Amino acid sequence: MTSDRTTPGSCCAGGRGSAAPLATRATAPPRAVTAAPSWHRGAVSLPGGPFLMGSDDPDGFPDDHEGPVQPVTVASFAIGRYAVSNAWFAEFVAATGHVTDAERYGWSYVFASFLPGSLRRVSPRPPSTPWWCGVDGARWDRPEGPGSDLDGRWDHPVVHVSWNDAQAFCAWSRTRLPTEAEWEYAARGGLEQARYPWGDELTPGGRHRCNIWQGRFPTHNTVEDGHRGTAPVDAYAPNGYGLYNCVGNVWEWTADSWSPTEPTRAIRGGSYLCHASYCNRYRVAARSRNTADSTSGNTGFRVVNVSGG
Repeated sequence: MTSDRTTPGSCCAGGRGSAAPLATRATAPPRAVTAAPSWHRGAVSLPGGPFLMGSDDPDGFPDDHEGPVQPVTVASFAIGRYAVSNAWFAEFVAATGHVTDAERYGWSYVFASFLPGSLRRVSPRPPSTPWWCGVDGARWDRPEGPGSDLDGRWDHPVVHVSWNDAQAFCAWSRTRLPTEAEWEYAARGGLEQARYPWGDELTPGGRHRCNIWQGRFPTHNTVEDGHRGTAPVDAYAPNGYGLYNCVGNVWEWTADSWSPTEPTRAIRGGSYLCHASYCNRYRVAARSRNTADSTSGNTGFRVVNVSGG
């Protein structure tokens, strides 16, 4: 991670290098803590077994290495029905005093149109992805920087969390991040080689099944799916295994490196900023990557081997 906020991002997520020294963290006021209801921690136990992983989808991105399709076998595991919510992450922070990478660096990436003009004008933008702003003070409990908070969003997925932060949460909650194979097996919901967790049609019967961008990206979002930014972790109907929001809403960190030769971390599922014209990575086989200390307003995570069901 670096203090350079003009580093281009990958897909919809802002990327950062990882070699520069950390910025000094300013003292922050105490956070309000809202306890996560028990259902936020709900999990589904999956039997594991063989499945066809990957895709040869012509709409995929060759450099993402989605294919070739290959048989993969996973052992049984339990995975969160939902991405980790703000409320659950707040419990973790209250219990451990964890300081996120975004706090340690003093800034994180926020989608430009979410910001007031005064803040947007002074926040640097990566040249190749100018819809992102590197915002001073943006962090998990201040998603749009100074003056923002989590009111009305405690049941939304936590964002502005790095892979490192997710690992720390897992250590506290005695869970772990899913492997890419586990993530895709679970996200498919028992369907073989379907494009989405519910089938091959994006809006079956005209119904929106995930939180993505509608309209012209990045200037006009018609919000036809009901959400301009993140949606609650239990939004929309679950897939065949009972998992919510496996695609769209927020990118989800996985345990795996992007490749044996590149130490960046694989992320899955796409986000509320994905659009067919630019980043149709809300397909279940799609993948992207980021450095382990990168943070943005559209990246979160879910955990594996959660107790309870």
